[in-house]
Amino acid sequence: MTIFENVPLVASIVAILFAQFVKVPIRLMVSRKIEWGLMFSTGGMPSSHSAAVTALMTTLAIEHGIESPYFAIAVVFGIIVMFDATGVRRQAGEQAAVLNKLVTDFQEFVEHAKGLTASEQAEKQKHLKELLGHKPMEVFFGAVTGIIIGFLMAFLMGSL
Repeated sequence: MTIFENVPLVASIVAILFAQFVKVPIRLMVSRKIEWGLMFSTGGMPSSHSAAVTALMTTLAIEHGIESPYFAIAVVFGIIVMFDATGVRRQAGEQAAVLNKLVTDFQEFVEHAKGLTASEQAEKQKHLKELLGHKPMEVFFGAVTGIIIGFLMAFLMGSL
């Protein structure tokens, strides 16, 4: 078997690519804005992390059965990834939003207090990335995406 015939690997990569790509049209439908940068960023709907690990779990279950150690490893890995996406990473993003607001408020205060110009302030401000983790719904739809892609890839590649 070549690396391109490795169904779990191919399905996981396809799930990541699909989930990252579909973020752009979803954002377009919701906010009427095209944001191509979403294809290369973390966070958003659906979770590409969840899509990848559930595609991996699905294809390993199809190829080796749910009683196999490969499936067990993938499930534990998937739980950790999805828990992290909704927990630690999401909290870090929420903290970044608060810190960004504090920095903006402080810079406005300094600008008024010292009479600094807006151009000087813009150069000093560093904005923290706020879209790091996922809401539970984004993880859920990432997982659904991964399961569907897992079955689809297994069928297309002859494992199903």
